[in-house]
Amino acid sequence: MSASDERITSHIESLADWRGTLLARLRQLIRASGPELVEGWKWSTPVWSGRGNVVAVGAFQDHVKINFFQGAALDDSTGLFNAGLAAKATRAIDVHEGDELNEAAFKALIRAAVALDRQPTRKR
Repeated sequence: MSASDERITSHIESLADWRGTLLARLRQLIRASGPELVEGWKWSTPVWSGRGNVVAVGAFQDHVKINFFQGAALDDSTGLFNAGLAAKATRAIDVHEGDELNEAAFKALIRAAVALDRQPTRKR
């Protein structure tokens, strides 16, 4: 598992509401499901990368957005993706206060995104 990025820790701590709690949980799930991913801070948001950018998590005023950089190529049979559905490459999950995230399906998406990122023919 890669080292924690202190900027992400500080960001989570600065969100003293449901968004901080959710970001902390998403971080745990991402690190458990994709332990080889490198945790970093890009575009003022937490990003996990392998050969390329895999997933980013951003806290907004009324929701948390989980962006899969190559989400269009992933099988989302459980229907977690609910944003950015018309984008060429990316797909996203917008989580609002009170929403329940299917953690098993989320972890499966992370594992699939990591597997896709490992493919040598993957376009960046």
